[in-house]
Amino acid sequence: MSALLLTACASNSETPAGGGGPSGSATPSVSKETTLADLLPAKIKSSGTITVGTDPTYAPNEYKDPSGKIIGFDIDLFDAVAAKLGVKTKYVASIFDNIIPGITGGKYDIGVSSFTDNKKREQVVDFVTYFSAGMQWAAAAGKTVDPDNACGLKVSVQTGTTEADDLVTRSAACTKAGKPAIHIQKFDAQGDATTAVVLGKVEAMTADSTVTEAAVKQSGGKITLLPKIYDAAPYGYAIAKNAGTLKDAIQKAVQALIDDGTYKSVLDKWGFGTGAIKTSQINAAIS
Repeated sequence: MSALLLTACASNSETPAGGGGPSGSATPSVSKETTLADLLPAKIKSSGTITVGTDPTYAPNEYKDPSGKIIGFDIDLFDAVAAKLGVKTKYVASIFDNIIPGITGGKYDIGVSSFTDNKKREQVVDFVTYFSAGMQWAAAAGKTVDPDNACGLKVSVQTGTTEADDLVTRSAACTKAGKPAIHIQKFDAQGDATTAVVLGKVEAMTADSTVTEAAVKQSGGKITLLPKIYDAAPYGYAIAKNAGTLKDAIQKAVQALIDDGTYKSVLDKWGFGTGAIKTSQINAAIS
């Protein structure tokens, strides 16, 4: 991934409640709630903009359209969150593994990039939950793959993800049992991990269930979805621990969208209704 991508920005200020999606439909307009906006830190209030770190290589959650604009499920939903708080969004493209350091270093106000809220990450940043997803595998067409018996296989994955950690754990179990390790092929971009399966360089890939399903649909029959979803867990917006009441503002805005039906509209637009949550929480890691 080039240096240009690492510094690229996209402002969605003209469509604060969402932009082009799978059908080109717009999400409902969202009105500012002053009581929630008052919870924003002074810096964001004064600028009127929240700076967001995201890795736009994870379609359909976050990716670039042909014009270079960052779009996706996560973008639509967070644009609605920002609109509820009366601020604009400025998306900054980054390698996934660099987003949390960018948050703690003050480069981004928040990370919106399909982060699984887990206890390890909670040691570094706070999370506001907004969705539930699991890990799902896909295999090259014609290959018989069992994720629970993947010793010795070549498997692709995006660097820094929960799935990458899961593969390390699975591989360690293989060697402990005297079997060959999993040959883990890591890529900075999810698209490259998917391409590795399509080209036959690996037998399988693993990613979040929404991403794996979309990759299979777009592969033209070259990869096959494996049915089991593992370890469903919450997605969360990542926020620096020293960001004051920002996490409270975000959590209350997400909950307001759930309560007024906007949240459901965004999920329905992308076909993600099965991952809906009823209550947004702060630091709700399962493991």
